[in-house]
Amino acid sequence: MDRRPEIHARPLPAGTAVVPARRCTTAFYRYLYHTVGQDYCWWLRRTLSEGELAAILRDPAISIHVLYQDGEPAGFYELDRRNRPVVNIAYFGLMPHAIGHGLGRAFLRHAVDAAWAEAPRGVTVNTCTADHPRALPNYLAAGFTRLRTVREIWQVPARLGLPIPERLRHR
Repeated sequence: MDRRPEIHARPLPAGTAVVPARRCTTAFYRYLYHTVGQDYCWWLRRTLSEGELAAILRDPAISIHVLYQDGEPAGFYELDRRNRPVVNIAYFGLMPHAIGHGLGRAFLRHAVDAAWAEAPRGVTVNTCTADHPRALPNYLAAGFTRLRTVREIWQVPARLGLPIPERLRHR
């Protein structure tokens, strides 16, 4: 996305709020990451040691933003500014109980607006076939353009115990 969306954002639904986790602990981050990413084979951050993850979370170029619905976590996004002047939405997602209730687009727009609030040259996000089927259509509807498509095969460590959906198994 090379410019801020011109269309005004839909507000988040009543009973929801996005709160920055200013001193996000590794335990809370792992809870968010595991809960949001469990069904989509999110594994990279699961392989990090406590020290490695803590270093990322302490980096002032990284921020974690938690969506709350009626007082409990419903999703999160992570902004990564380590490649300024571009801001990357490194992780974005809803918890299973929050999917399908009309939160996704407004929450994504919140992430986009938070990224643009820092006047970057651009905002990026990545997705893959392991993500929710509505991820790419939602990113495109939010104003992102497809920059490139890459075919990758990832060796998800078996020790993580993640269920690999049949559609993602390499044959």
